[in-house]
Amino acid sequence: MVRRGRDIPSPGGDASLEPGVKEMNETWKGAIGCLGVALLSLMTIGVLYWQVVEKADTDWILKGQFSGLVWDRKTMSLSVRSLNQDKIFTQIEHRHLPHTGVTLLKNHCWFNRSQFCSVWDGVTELQVLLEPVNQSVAECYRVEWTPRHCQVALKDCFSMANVSWFGGGSMHSQYWPINNADIDSQPFIISDLQDIPTGYGSVLERYFLGSTGVAVWVHQEVPLHVGITSRKWLCLGIPPSTEMVPLSYTVCVGDSLTTVHQQVGSMIPAAQSALPDTSILHFPFWRLQKTADVVQKLEHNLKLLATKIKQHRLGDGVMDLSEQSTQLLFGEAPLLMNWRGSLAVKLNLSNEEACDWFLAHALRLQRRLEVKYLTLEGGEGSANIDLLQQRSWQLASDEYISQFTLLAEKLGNTTIISTATRTAHFPVYVRMAPRQSDWTYAGLKGLIPTVLHYSLLGYNFFIPDTVGGSLTNGFLADEELFVRWLQVVTFLPVITFSTPPWAFGESWIVNMTRSYIHRHQTFVVPLIVRQSAVLASLGHPVFRPVWWVSPDDPRTLTIDDAFLIGDEVLVAPVTEPGRVHRDIYLPGSSYQWKDVNTAQVFDGGTLLQDYPVALTDVAVFVRQKS
Repeated sequence: MVRRGRDIPSPGGDASLEPGVKEMNETWKGAIGCLGVALLSLMTIGVLYWQVVEKADTDWILKGQFSGLVWDRKTMSLSVRSLNQDKIFTQIEHRHLPHTGVTLLKNHCWFNRSQFCSVWDGVTELQVLLEPVNQSVAECYRVEWTPRHCQVALKDCFSMANVSWFGGGSMHSQYWPINNADIDSQPFIISDLQDIPTGYGSVLERYFLGSTGVAVWVHQEVPLHVGITSRKWLCLGIPPSTEMVPLSYTVCVGDSLTTVHQQVGSMIPAAQSALPDTSILHFPFWRLQKTADVVQKLEHNLKLLATKIKQHRLGDGVMDLSEQSTQLLFGEAPLLMNWRGSLAVKLNLSNEEACDWFLAHALRLQRRLEVKYLTLEGGEGSANIDLLQQRSWQLASDEYISQFTLLAEKLGNTTIISTATRTAHFPVYVRMAPRQSDWTYAGLKGLIPTVLHYSLLGYNFFIPDTVGGSLTNGFLADEELFVRWLQVVTFLPVITFSTPPWAFGESWIVNMTRSYIHRHQTFVVPLIVRQSAVLASLGHPVFRPVWWVSPDDPRTLTIDDAFLIGDEVLVAPVTEPGRVHRDIYLPGSSYQWKDVNTAQVFDGGTLLQDYPVALTDVAVFVRQKS
């Protein structure tokens, strides 16, 4: 009902309000305005408090174009971060700094925006240099700690929190990444893992790559010790010495681990200017099981093996003779030192006359036996390492192995060596260290991590250990282990046998071996040769980790049972006993992958759970062209 004779007030107009109500509204407006100012003041004070009080323990000491070096006074640690601090590339704890009293960090490199210097009296001094970019995709910091007296032990430890680390030295139980390893700090030199299973193995570089896009390269003049605390720290150090050599290394960061490796990792060894003879890839290697004490018996065993290979229609191959058999045929090696249970002599590589003698005799042996491939073994570590460390760190370095490889190169591009460091650019093959005949990371489970480790450090041309593992304690590998091992090495440069497939007395194993040798020759070898051209032109590894095509995908970082050949083929074998299914992750969200066994096509970024892989099969996927 509407009353007549009276206007209805407008619901929003001020004219309809009583004076008292108007006054109250203005009061509330003022109160709300004051409250807003107070809140703004509190927020400003809070931000200032966070910046001044909460962040007072950190200082930027150097800044590049997209990253910088931050010092944390509370923990006395350095970290490399992006300029907006949304990413920590690496955090470094300095174990040699004193933890008592007040330690101040002051820059003594005045008026220099690319260098930082500081001194801890009586302990050490620090210099950090931001190196010129020169159109590089990576930004690099050269770090150098110099002891102030001979009792100072230097040690920098890189955190493994949220970082997967790769590279360094090969190990008895090979992991990928190396975060799961646990190795006491020790000289970072090549050792014979059969004698020193807790040491570093036959392929080693002073180069470490982190999943956040960080690479660490330790300079060659450093008498380096390396230790790994499982899932916690990767530590680089120098023990106390009268020489007081600095701990010097370079840290480079980029937008991904692939790009930083392409920029920095390719500089560790020189560019691959020449490749070894790839004809070796077409032939399986056959090693004699039985030893012989006279030449006639050795020749009989060789003829018997050749007859068996021909009888089972396994094609042409290479007879791989041990050093014992070679010495039996050669008969001229001088005997002075213990080498794998026998006496031998260590070649003096600093003596030109001795080197010439060795080359002449090696070439004469090659002509006499009409052999194409020569394997040079030796140089791993030293039985007197502690004494050598006390006398001079240079005597215990791997310089001997580098010089040994130089000598091997003079024998031609069909030469095989057993140890390698700083020599990835030489056109020679590297023989993989012997592996246990079991399913562990010292055996089959560690084979793919070893392949990825070799290839990441630039050693793409290698001779894998024998199918089933050569460290058998006199027993044959079981059938399943032999089959699964064969499936892995089929996709590697060379297939090597010590246990012949007919030894199991099963015709299906011989038939399957013949099939996989054919597959290696017709499918794998052409693929490796194609990728070798990419290696020579761009430096990209032939055998690549799954993260290579999707470095920002965290699911790829810890995959240690699959690998890529180039960007074309994904190999995902079974490496665990009793399994005929396995999970397979297909990388690259923009890729499509075709199973060569079933012709099924899957999108990249897909996890295939419990994917069927029969005992006689290996899962192989080929990247589809877009």
